Amino acid sequence: MLTQHFSGRNLNRVKAHNLQAILMSLLHENQISRAGLAKRTSLSSATVTNLANELLAQGIITEIKPQATEIERKRAVGRPRRMLRLVPNARYALGVHIGVGLFRIALTNLHADIIDNRIVEFERATPAAEVLEKIALEIEDLLLEMAIDRSRILGIGVGASGLVNHDQGINVIAPRLGWNNIYIQAELQARLGFPVRVDNNVRAMAIAEAFFGAGRGAGVLAFVYGRIGVGAGFVVNGQVFRGSGAGAGEIGHTIVVPQGGQECRCGQNGCLETLVTEPVIIRRSVELAQQHPESLLAKYMENESAAAPSIETVFAAARDGDELTLKMLDDQICYLGIALANLVNVLNPGMILLGGVFAQGDDLVRPIASKVMRETAFSGLGDDVIIEPTSFGWRAGVVGAAALALMDFFYQTTETV
Repeated sequence: MLTQHFSGRNLNRVKAHNLQAILMSLLHENQISRAGLAKRTSLSSATVTNLANELLAQGIITEIKPQATEIERKRAVGRPRRMLRLVPNARYALGVHIGVGLFRIALTNLHADIIDNRIVEFERATPAAEVLEKIALEIEDLLLEMAIDRSRILGIGVGASGLVNHDQGINVIAPRLGWNNIYIQAELQARLGFPVRVDNNVRAMAIAEAFFGAGRGAGVLAFVYGRIGVGAGFVVNGQVFRGSGAGAGEIGHTIVVPQGGQECRCGQNGCLETLVTEPVIIRRSVELAQQHPESLLAKYMENESAAAPSIETVFAAARDGDELTLKMLDDQICYLGIALANLVNVLNPGMILLGGVFAQGDDLVRPIASKVMRETAFSGLGDDVIIEPTSFGWRAGVVGAAALALMDFFYQTTETV
């Protein structure tokens, strides 16, 4: 039987909680008065003033005098109300997105804006320890180049593929890399001396959208990413949903073709991942081009390596009206729509954001997936769901990783700043 534990907050925790409420308010408001903060946070004016003074002293926020209209100036009585706003570059976070065969590193400010970034490729067979060493060296080099005081770095967020134990910072399994039980958090903390948080890469993308992107204000947000695999991340009422075993979001392994489906790397048959990923769409396109050498798709592929055609070539053929390509995409993306309908039936999100190859081909993917989702979801549940591409484009992974650090070490930390 599950035993629930309830605990109170000591004074330090209460202060930290109040400070977080103020920081989150400042994140969502370009500028706000002390009275506005008190109203928004339900804190007393004295509490807001004291905490604002601390943040002012640390240079995290600044005080500005708003520009008044001529009428407002004539009506003004007493001292004009001053506004508070975050200083975006007062602190920084580092984001690391570990993909299949490459990693991205970004330095971001408090608004999750990228200040600088790097992309480094590596062989898939490279041992995890070597990859982490390369990441550490790149981070050190980036900080040296940017000449940023290390004391202004809040920490590092890492988005890793596969199953991740967020509490311990362990990449439990990353099948595409052959990684098992890699202690990313401990390794990077030891090498760099910064606090580190690790989570599933798609979950980190959901965090970025929920707090810094298109998902702001969505009570229940689902982020669905497709590239080599398919995964999802969920943010519910401002809280990341990870599941009881940190495995929530493995939408790629939902079975959508129970009979006669292709075998998936997970050992099951007919998983979504066998139908809508980039490699699958490219493989289907190559087959079509070979079967129909007169097609526009085949002509577009003539100048590419048969072993590695580009997904952009496939999308270009579709955009230019190739009927074979359009029909193939329609057939494959219908399965994504079914998976989204199932997601709507279970989670009932107000917004679904699409990333990776789904965002890359947004004009081709979204209309089909949305139509099928709305037609298939139970009793009109999908009618009001907003479906949009990620607001961060290719940066979604690395901004997501940085957002993980920003939220854990600044906006929602249990410690004072």
